[in-house]
Amino acid sequence: MQPYEVGTRLRYWLTLASGMLECLCFSGVVFGYASLVFVLKEDGYFSQLCVTVPGINSTLNSTDCSRQDEQFSLVFTITSFVCNVLNLVNGYIFDQFGTMATRLMAISLYTTGTLLVAFSSAELLCPALSCIAVGGILLLMTNVQVGNLFATHRSTIITLYNGAFDSSSAVFFVIKVLYEQGISLRTSFVVLSFCSIIHLVRTFLLMPKSHIPYHLPEYYTYGLNCGKGNANCAKQSERTGGTAVTVSLEPTGGDKTSPAPEQGSEAQDSGEVVSFWSCVLSRFFMWHLLWFSIMQLRHFLFIGTLNSMLSRLANRDSNLVSQYTNAFAVSQLCGVLCAPWNGLIMDRHKGKPLAAGETEQEADLHSSYLSLFLTSLQCLLFSMCASIPLLPLQYLTFILQVLNRAFLYGGNAAFISIAFPAYHFGKLYGLMMSMSAVISLLQYPFFTLISGALGGDPLVLDIALTLVTLLVFIHPIDIFIYCRKLARLRENYTKTEATNDSILAEAKL
Repeated sequence: MQPYEVGTRLRYWLTLASGMLECLCFSGVVFGYASLVFVLKEDGYFSQLCVTVPGINSTLNSTDCSRQDEQFSLVFTITSFVCNVLNLVNGYIFDQFGTMATRLMAISLYTTGTLLVAFSSAELLCPALSCIAVGGILLLMTNVQVGNLFATHRSTIITLYNGAFDSSSAVFFVIKVLYEQGISLRTSFVVLSFCSIIHLVRTFLLMPKSHIPYHLPEYYTYGLNCGKGNANCAKQSERTGGTAVTVSLEPTGGDKTSPAPEQGSEAQDSGEVVSFWSCVLSRFFMWHLLWFSIMQLRHFLFIGTLNSMLSRLANRDSNLVSQYTNAFAVSQLCGVLCAPWNGLIMDRHKGKPLAAGETEQEADLHSSYLSLFLTSLQCLLFSMCASIPLLPLQYLTFILQVLNRAFLYGGNAAFISIAFPAYHFGKLYGLMMSMSAVISLLQYPFFTLISGALGGDPLVLDIALTLVTLLVFIHPIDIFIYCRKLARLRENYTKTEATNDSILAEAKL
């Protein structure tokens, strides 16, 4: 291996490792909201919403903080909605203006958010957390493409980064532990603000100005050594588009007849460009949207109401609530360990020979349905455990939640990168998150329903959501049927070709 190649491979590995640390420590911190709520309550955020309820028959007065819990739930609902709904714009910016511009915007938003939490009051909590959430998801979006540097482990790396995104929610747990040791909330968030210097250094040294293409051109490089005269970097802008989709995308309401496998190969060879709207209107995208939205809503509702749920099950025992909140936060650290399992499932066919006439993308798609099915099954089990009002059982709920969330977000990004062209990834990923955000808005009226008509007991709603979760199994079943159909068409085509060859041979004789 030439010294130049050694330096290039080293740069690839540094990019991978530094991106892993970035996602692990910064990208998804807002999903550790339950730990932050504990600290914010101690600091008196929205404490004016708590009211004293007179005791009955000379018993002691009690404090009703349901309105405070409702306000904290509203903050998380708005934050998660803003984070997701802006992803369509974020995806367009990423596809149109490249990695550097996207990361600079992300760093600006993230720093603004952390400074707002450090130096402002409860009134600015919602915009502050929204800035942190949007900045974090942008950092993740720019890091997902690092999987293109390692083609044979592409899905594994994408899911690993999404697992790190999940585990970063433990940062707020660290802030909670530090707070209990006497370190103020302001100090912790000022430190997070100064860490933006690390993001800037990585942006200029270890990330491309535009995009990392898939597949990589020979001697591809990026960073400071990409001057105007560097031919290897010039290829970067030419290859940003990636490869054309090789499996047909079936528009809803249109012709649902799958083409023979050789047609997809011809489309790839001819460089056929698949339009953005044909991807959006495909049944793959529609079923995937339903699959993702239902499970994300279940997770958002669980996270947004966790503190109030634990308070109810623990009879307002703050020590017990703190114990279970810590257990939940620690469990989130396991996301980075769980996510690669999903990637390994999706990459299990890599390095194996393809069937006659089978395209690489068809093989990737065939491997994805098992991942989609397991993710659906995990969500069903998680929802069932979360519905049972038994406090010790919540330890199992936490394990299932972090496992399912790691599979969900990693599998979402990996499936989009497999099923659709690379040059639409940012827009499709953003649109997926934005449209699912509209459905996630239901978490606030659900919380209001629990605290109002249901009298604080969410059992009926939990059972209803568990039944709705059964719909997510449609997506993996549809992918499985589609891949089987493609395989049969390919076999029939091969047999037809063999028969024609035999007839021609006999005719010559």
